[in-house]
Amino acid sequence: MAYLADKAYDLVSSAHQRGRLAHAFLISGAPGAGKENLAARIIQLVNGAPTSGGMDLFGEPVVVTTPPLDELESGWIRVIRPRAKSRIITVSEIRDLEQTLYLAAPGGACKVGVIVEADRMRDQAANAFLKTLEEPPQNTLLLLLTANPQRLLPTILSRCVRIPLLGGRALLAEGGAELVSALNHAASRGFGTPVAALHLKATFTAFLGHHREAADSAAKAAEKEETATYKDATDGSWLKDRETFHKAAAEAEYLDARNRMFDVLMAWMADLLRLKVKSGGLDFPNSAEALRKIADAESETRLLQRMDALDSLRRTLETNAFEPLAIEVGFLKAFG
Repeated sequence: MAYLADKAYDLVSSAHQRGRLAHAFLISGAPGAGKENLAARIIQLVNGAPTSGGMDLFGEPVVVTTPPLDELESGWIRVIRPRAKSRIITVSEIRDLEQTLYLAAPGGACKVGVIVEADRMRDQAANAFLKTLEEPPQNTLLLLLTANPQRLLPTILSRCVRIPLLGGRALLAEGGAELVSALNHAASRGFGTPVAALHLKATFTAFLGHHREAADSAAKAAEKEETATYKDATDGSWLKDRETFHKAAAEAEYLDARNRMFDVLMAWMADLLRLKVKSGGLDFPNSAEALRKIADAESETRLLQRMDALDSLRRTLETNAFEPLAIEVGFLKAFG
């Protein structure tokens, strides 16, 4: 279940008050969802920063603001992020972080290690960090931030409490506008029948296919470049490992794109419900005219059922389900 950043903070704060705070959190979400701000608030929480500034001379409450994450860095609070041209987090940076975490913080303060864009850790860095996750130093909190949690090692994922955040990415970016337009066109041909559901499914899967091809092409190009550069300087086993790596990277890129497309699809369906109950806050206000007839013809209960079916489909796809069949069945339930 994904949360708004304020709700996520409340949950972490409650666990802290009960003395049940985990030693490692994976905060995920689209760019702009508030991952770094949430991490900064958690750092202030565990180290006793005031949440209220009292009253000023005029009796007005003084608002305590959260500084940018990097401004909280100190001797016992470290923020690691990919700064090199290669945009990777190196094993030397991880080992440097480990040395900091094993030092004693003044006054018993909580030591915090934050890894921004944690999916940028390569295998050696990730394996080095895994040792810290398995046996964290005393009085230590680890915060991993990423927009692509599927790129992290399963062993890292399993040792973190996951906090997925809602919001952030502009829904109409990165192909979202084109998908909304295509969904509007498909829905105008009919809605609420098996044929209409299959039209919408074909529209959606066409976009997924495009992203699959783009991810595979980028991975093959990177693999080809590495092969040309290193084929005479290394053995075949290393190149075989890199082939496996690039295939996994392509799959991660595709899954991220699929998540983006599902965000758009869910928001499109939510707009139908908003139009039905005559509420504001449409994600796609320019589509209102095209969707209003559908919303008027559907009951509120039926639209909620359709949204539940879409949510169920999304959860099914996070398993090892056969994607084409799962999407076809899911769209028939959601739109048929």
